[in-house]
Amino acid sequence: MIDLAKLYEEKHIFGFFANQLTYPEKLTYHPLVFEESVDSSHPAYEDLKIYWDEMHKYSLEEIKEMYTYTFDFQKETTLFMTYVKYEDAKDRGQMLARLKVLYEMFGLSMPNSELSDYLPLMCEFIYAAEWVGDDRAPRSFGMLLAVMEDGTYHLLKALEKYNSPYLYLVRGLRETFKSCIRQEAQRP
Repeated sequence: MIDLAKLYEEKHIFGFFANQLTYPEKLTYHPLVFEESVDSSHPAYEDLKIYWDEMHKYSLEEIKEMYTYTFDFQKETTLFMTYVKYEDAKDRGQMLARLKVLYEMFGLSMPNSELSDYLPLMCEFIYAAEWVGDDRAPRSFGMLLAVMEDGTYHLLKALEKYNSPYLYLVRGLRETFKSCIRQEAQRP
């Protein structure tokens, strides 16, 4: 079960993930971006620091090429979280519709040209949404994080195959998910 209070505490880092998972620009890798987003006590710090350091070994042009090659030309490293599981099946369309309704319930109006399972959009939504005190939040965010967790699992496995620095970013995102799961008491 998701700890919505913990997820709310982590909102700021989802802005970092959204920024890093979109097409790179010069300011994407400004030193203050990391310093202001990731505290050394964060459970994902080690992976995110490796990611950050690795990316700084490349020029911006090289990073843009890497991003395009990784996320636009490789089917298994897509940033569309339901694609690997459903491809273009009817079930995917239903899940996209459910996600769109979720976003709209919490105040995000999506452009018709965007698909609701795009990982940077999902991270941006968590960063921007206000759900404290909303009775719909546990179920809604449970579904959202389940889609993200499932999609990033496949993405992580594919990134391992390509030995991509983005592997550490996605691993950090998954560590952040784990930190937002409420640990149920063990029964004897």
